[in-house]
Amino acid sequence: MDCPSCAGTIERRLRALDGVESIETQVTAGTVVVRYDPSRADEDALHTAIEDAGYEVAAEEDDEPPPPQAVWTSPRAVTTAVGGIVLSVGLLLHFVVPNADPTVFELLGREYFASHLLFVASAALAGTPILRSGVRSARARNLNIDVLMSVGIVASVAAHHPFEGALLAVLFSIAELLERFSMDRARDSIRRLMELSPETATVVRDPSASGSEPHSAQHEETVPVSEVVLGDLLAVRPGEKVPVDGLVRTGSSPVDQAPITGESVPVEKAPGDEVYAGTIVEGGYLEIEATSTADDSTLARIVDLVTDAERERTEREQFIDRFAAVYTPVVMVAAIALAVIPPIAFGWSWDTWFLRGLTLLVIACPCALVISTPVSVVSGITSAARNGVLIKGGRHLEAMAAVDAVAIDKTGTLTAGNLTVTDVVALSADDERSVLSVAATLERRSEHPIADAVVAYARERGVEADDAAAFEALTGRGVRAEVDGVAHYAGTPTLFERLGFDLRRTRVRTDGGLCQLPPERCERDCESLLETVLPEFERAGKTIMLVGTDDELLGVIAVADEVRPEAASAVAALQAADVPVTMLTGDNEGTARTVAAAVGVEEYHAELLPEDKLDAIRDLEARYGTVAMVGDGVNDAPALATATVGVAMGAAGTDAAIETADVALLGDDLSRLPYLVRLARRANGVIRQNVGGSLAVKAALAAGAPFGVVTVIHAVVIGDMGMSLAVTGNAMRLSGVDPEE
Repeated sequence: MDCPSCAGTIERRLRALDGVESIETQVTAGTVVVRYDPSRADEDALHTAIEDAGYEVAAEEDDEPPPPQAVWTSPRAVTTAVGGIVLSVGLLLHFVVPNADPTVFELLGREYFASHLLFVASAALAGTPILRSGVRSARARNLNIDVLMSVGIVASVAAHHPFEGALLAVLFSIAELLERFSMDRARDSIRRLMELSPETATVVRDPSASGSEPHSAQHEETVPVSEVVLGDLLAVRPGEKVPVDGLVRTGSSPVDQAPITGESVPVEKAPGDEVYAGTIVEGGYLEIEATSTADDSTLARIVDLVTDAERERTEREQFIDRFAAVYTPVVMVAAIALAVIPPIAFGWSWDTWFLRGLTLLVIACPCALVISTPVSVVSGITSAARNGVLIKGGRHLEAMAAVDAVAIDKTGTLTAGNLTVTDVVALSADDERSVLSVAATLERRSEHPIADAVVAYARERGVEADDAAAFEALTGRGVRAEVDGVAHYAGTPTLFERLGFDLRRTRVRTDGGLCQLPPERCERDCESLLETVLPEFERAGKTIMLVGTDDELLGVIAVADEVRPEAASAVAALQAADVPVTMLTGDNEGTARTVAAAVGVEEYHAELLPEDKLDAIRDLEARYGTVAMVGDGVNDAPALATATVGVAMGAAGTDAAIETADVALLGDDLSRLPYLVRLARRANGVIRQNVGGSLAVKAALAAGAPFGVVTVIHAVVIGDMGMSLAVTGNAMRLSGVDPEE
């Protein structure tokens, strides 16, 4: 299935079956997905319908597809080559040595030379597959290129123009082989993704689990990767690929994650670290616990989403489909009129105008035009996937090219997300450990990155968390829970102001703790919590958490995060591409200002709740137009969904991010963001070139056909074969867009 007209024939055959509910053909993937009612249809009927359309079902759903057959050694290529040789001999006799071209017989007043018979034989050899497909398409009521070429070949031979018929059959067959070769090149990029996963895995078996042998008797067993189950312990040696997603249990080694995340430098992996299927262990021995099956790994999901990318059809594809549906029948009618009207109306030569009509009939083929967009989309999406960027459909690639502004979340996006507690200040609490204990108790059930940092910090220092009841997440502000029957809070200064605390009047001794001094000494020796203490933390780029009850402040915890080393260069690259960047964060004003200055962001909005981020996105869209939102894919889900394009950061291994975002940066590398914009813009340019070039060439050829300037040879070699190769070759250039530029 090498072009949309092939897909159309298959679709019409399948639609004729009772019980078929939906059909989705994916030309570049070479697949068709059928949803049907098993009480009214079965797989045998589906297979029969596809075979009646002239195609073969290559593999069952659970089977490995057969290796692709080389185009130039296929039966179609062999018969075309023989037809070409026979045509060449006929040309030699007819034009070079006509004296050696004897008359074989006469029929209906016409002489048939040996060269004529060779031309007919050539047309039969090269044209039989075309005629067979044309008949099947006609039965399916699909007016496609095979029908047009079949009419042209048969009409040429019947009208005593066997040379033109043979030439048309051979050249068009070569064009179809080249088209198949070009489409195979596009499919190869998808196939290379599929080949990243190894076929086998080495499973470490432990017979001691049955109690029959000691642990030292464990052995290794090589199994197909499809047989790996959750919890299996896998051995991976230097140079081998990781079979499935998993966690390192034993050993350490640098791992080349470029096939998944696009990272150019191997990442050191140690016990507890996550590894992905298809990545390569470079220097050490690892034992990995499988956390996914082969069909559910990050790599498998990437391959599935790239293969399914054709579902998201771009606006240009939809336009071209509508255009081709009108263009082909109109030009076909014009071709028939051109062949018939001048001889009947004006008595002009039937031979001359038949050939001109035949030329226009060939020009009616819209193949190059129709494949110009999908082949570019697939090339762009597979190129991006190989470099750690997952684009879920051509529509999102097209939208990314038109992005006018980018909104970026701070925590985990511009910053590394490796939060650490830097300061613990006890106010009315007995000491810092008391503050930390209450904070860890409250934050144990929270999924916020700051909560993880506080709990980890407490654990490292041996501070135990107590039991809490009635836990409640206060979205965008903090958490609440009952400890020993008393409501406790941990959250932003705004949360405590809403609880009734006057932080401006709350004064703190310079050596820590709440001020208990007489008023005259308090003014001299103490500072305002809101005006002095907290701003000092914020100027240092730290995030503030207050801990307390309804009646008293227990303490302050400051958490810091480091800015990603590539963040400033990524922001600069986007701004250099005329894409303004705005930072959105729920963090405090001071920390937001510090991070914005560090990365070069001129506009930022701080202390935003999730609903505030939605308003910020809408405001940016009103000011700029198309907006992309970049976030962690979970906490920023509403904003990602609202923006024109949602881009999830660091999505490798994260189901939610891969499933919900329009685009996923699989690694924690912000440099992939300007690469994504550059690739999308280049893809849009390639698509414009392909569509514009196809239309211009078709128009020029159609204009020249009535005047005899354009012949059948020009129509096939330039308009069909040439343009199909040109648009495919142009699309393949997208694989050369370098993420490191």
